Amino acid sequence: MKKSEMEFAQIVKEQKSTIYTVCYMFSKDEEEVNDLFQEILINLWNGYESFEGRSNLRTWVYRVSLNTCISQDRKKKKKATIPLSMDINLFADQDEDTRQVDMLRQRINKLGPFDRAIILLWLENMSYEEIGQIVGISTKNVSVRLYRIKEQLKKM
Repeated sequence: MKKSEMEFAQIVKEQKSTIYTVCYMFSKDEEEVNDLFQEILINLWNGYESFEGRSNLRTWVYRVSLNTCISQDRKKKKKATIPLSMDINLFADQDEDTRQVDMLRQRINKLGPFDRAIILLWLENMSYEEIGQIVGISTKNVSVRLYRIKEQLKKM
């Protein structure tokens, strides 16, 4: 492996849970999570050479991951698809915590992609400043949008 390939592999290893978290919030099943993860890795690899380190690495990974998922979400909505139905749901778990998390995920999935990205970053305990850097808005705007998003989620 070349030096840059080894560095990239290390970044993926360190940021794997971050990438999976974003994928999970933008998908409906395990197959879609895996597809998004692969797409994000491709985009991270393609952008790795041009990453200049002006933002911290985690911020860059979040930004690429969110942009990839939002782009895929838009493409998905343009195509009419016929869902395949299976009698088994491997994601289904019946304890109370899992149902609560699933209900929150379903509500968040009803939000627009930009709002979904903001609430995801907030749920990851990122500061308003970090969220603003990742999505490209001011800290004050993050505060206002988060308040509106939370109100919207309460009404669902």
